[in-house]
Amino acid sequence: MIGGVISVFLPKDFFSSYFPYPLDFLASLIIGVPLYVCATGSIPVAVSLMVKGFSPGAGLVFLIAGPATNAITLSFVRAKFKRRSFYLYLVSIILIALILGVIFNFIWYSFKENPDLLTPGAKGLPYPVKAVSGTVLFLVVVNSLFRKTSSFEPDYTIEVPDIHCQSCKLTLEGRLSKLKGIERVSVDVGGKIVKLKGEINKEKILKAIKEAGYNSQEDYE
Repeated sequence: MIGGVISVFLPKDFFSSYFPYPLDFLASLIIGVPLYVCATGSIPVAVSLMVKGFSPGAGLVFLIAGPATNAITLSFVRAKFKRRSFYLYLVSIILIALILGVIFNFIWYSFKENPDLLTPGAKGLPYPVKAVSGTVLFLVVVNSLFRKTSSFEPDYTIEVPDIHCQSCKLTLEGRLSKLKGIERVSVDVGGKIVKLKGEINKEKILKAIKEAGYNSQEDYE
């Protein structure tokens, strides 16, 4: 939606007029750092910014800094690590994004903005390959929509307020499933709840959650 709004309502030379290089790098950081955007969602926004006058390097800065420094990620890092580590993380991401953006612009302009660098000869995949790939993707999506998720009656239900995203889900499920005696593990990201089934001491579960880098509700009480 943000990419669409930028494409429709801003004039084509908006950013090149008000934020010429290297000011577009600063604008990328101002937009990207606080904006809650994932790695995939940042692509259409970056493309829209480039169409409206951002240099390719500034677009790369947004693609790097945006997903890595959004508000949710920063709050998670700040809660899990000390202040010094938090600032090192933030500054290193920004510096790396800026350095790579400058290098990318240098390469881009050195080759006289040759579009073949991005789309070699503008050649796409053969139609049969695209048709088969599209059909497979469609079937996978349809299967996921109609597939029934198996439920189970948990022996333990533990609140973990530190759960924020799918990465947290994968981390906890992977760590807890390795515990001896655990039969099933399910993490509800929205409810911030971990459900477990198996014969195991609850203290071992809480310890494993702690070792994975998360605090249960009991740790806050």
